[in-house]
Amino acid sequence: MKAFLIDRYGKNTGRIGETPTPAVGAHDVLIEVHASSVNLLDSKIRKGEFKLIMPYSFPLVLGNDLAGVVVEVGSQVKRFKQGDEVYARPPEARIGTFAQLIAVNENAIALKPANTNMTQAASIPLVALTAWQVLVETAQLKKGQKVLIHAGSGGVGTLAIQLAKHLGAFVATTTSTANVEWVKALGADLVIDYTQQNFESVLHDYDVVLNSLGADVLVTSLKVLKSGGQLISISGPPSAQFAQEQGLSWPLKQVMRLLSLGIRCKARKQDVSYTFVFMRANGAQLQQITALIEAGIIKPVVDRSFTFESTGEALTYVEQGRAKGKVVVTIK
Repeated sequence: MKAFLIDRYGKNTGRIGETPTPAVGAHDVLIEVHASSVNLLDSKIRKGEFKLIMPYSFPLVLGNDLAGVVVEVGSQVKRFKQGDEVYARPPEARIGTFAQLIAVNENAIALKPANTNMTQAASIPLVALTAWQVLVETAQLKKGQKVLIHAGSGGVGTLAIQLAKHLGAFVATTTSTANVEWVKALGADLVIDYTQQNFESVLHDYDVVLNSLGADVLVTSLKVLKSGGQLISISGPPSAQFAQEQGLSWPLKQVMRLLSLGIRCKARKQDVSYTFVFMRANGAQLQQITALIEAGIIKPVVDRSFTFESTGEALTYVEQGRAKGKVVVTIK
């Protein structure tokens, strides 16, 4: 089968090549991939930023989102059958959605929302699961609470704004001038144009901050939280708790502890908590997201799509940070 793969780590590596059809385990579903979306995670994996905690072997097929059709099921699979239209974020140890076929454990899969096409569905899993695991699972966001979602026009931001509004929160977000009205239309109650204002001068007494930006924004975000608030980051630094959940070695646990020591100490001084969330595959949560999409509560946001042959260009476009919503690669 054809796939977009890398033979080594590097910023501009990657090629379309032939690779064997994946083996289908007893609990696996073999999916013909119709579309996949591009995430910054793909770029970071390609550059080798996760090689210490996720030691992939080469050649490595990239890709962390998919929508497609089931073509084969393992002997123990009960919930899916040939012909089902599905979508998923595969488990991190078995990525590879930039390919014609992929085998995915059934626990990571959900039926595709009936009111989406393959392009729209492929844009959803990773960012929607990230938003869910930050806002619902970790923050346990409640009606009437206030949440700041950074980078509201990005892939995670566009879904997180919609989910937070559904949960009944007051939602503030940051974006550039060109996107202010656009993110308001997604449901944001207050939009900070970061080219004109400093968010920490405007926002106060927030319950939750979802950070997806750099270390400077992470530290500054502490200023907008009230006592007992939660600073949750999906861009790092990782923590010892994350290392524990990943089953990493003792030395790596200490490295992670030290990497997050500064922000954890600053947070503690202000009586707020710091949590690093690394999104994990979860078909059950994705099925709950499906229900919200089919009810019209959450709508996928697709910036543009690229052909399979242009996967490298799609990665470059996402790395520029200008996409409004998600970028999709059409494979079939």
